[in-house]
Amino acid sequence: MSEIIRVEHLKYVYNPGMPDATTALDDVSFSIEEGDFVGIIGSTGSGKSTLISHFNGLNRPTEGRVLVDGKDLWAPGADLRSFRFLVGLVMQYPEYQLFEETCAKDIAYGPRNMGLDEAEIQRRVKQAAAFVGLSGELLEKSPFELSGGQKRRVAIAGVMAMQPRVLVLDEPAAGLDPEGRDAILGQIKAYHEATGITVLLVSHSMEDIAKYANRVLVLHKAGVAMYDTVENVFARARELLELGLSVPQVTQIFLKLRQMGLDIPTDVYTIPYAVKTIRRALEAKQKGEVR
Repeated sequence: MSEIIRVEHLKYVYNPGMPDATTALDDVSFSIEEGDFVGIIGSTGSGKSTLISHFNGLNRPTEGRVLVDGKDLWAPGADLRSFRFLVGLVMQYPEYQLFEETCAKDIAYGPRNMGLDEAEIQRRVKQAAAFVGLSGELLEKSPFELSGGQKRRVAIAGVMAMQPRVLVLDEPAAGLDPEGRDAILGQIKAYHEATGITVLLVSHSMEDIAKYANRVLVLHKAGVAMYDTVENVFARARELLELGLSVPQVTQIFLKLRQMGLDIPTDVYTIPYAVKTIRRALEAKQKGEVR
């Protein structure tokens, strides 16, 4: 796989030179391979939203560089507009940004700004709507007639329709009920698998990160505390708890079992993985008893 994002010694200061200057990111460095699904976690104020706002030029580094597809967003002569089509950013509660008279027109807004012909725009609208589970009937309705979950889908489809190579989502399931949450995140995962796009997901839910991501970036006090595979990060569950973060409930259970004296691994982070681990432990015990 090739590298799609590289962050080099990134520092970002809010209100620099002022008495209330705040360093939100300090010497942050990491890279993301194309096609990865990266979960970004961290306590409130750790710099998550500030970081992702750098990927399409909403924030300009105070120091350091952010490279997307090998190009520096802020290099002299760089076309910032093209980067914003390359990286699709879905901020929290994106439904508040809907404004067109129909859902179809709202989804078409980005592709139309890209200068695409009408046939291609309509093809993309239908394709993006299908990915997020919006029917043709809903496309002709005003977005303001829809439920909160449906509005969220329209907003996400509007970014998908621009066919970015990187899709960045800041708490896309915030405020939704469990069913709506699972539906939206499941559709994003299906989109990732179908297109091979790179996805960055900011979430407070460790269960969501464990279920959908393949790598995890942990931010703490404006820096990178961990960046590794899901398995390796959640294997460090005690450290995550010390950072003030939660871990998946199933991981907490296995930590407790370990504390009770059971010889059982603690890198368990999903229910299916837990079932496999318990079965392996039982099989090993049975073989030992037979001997």
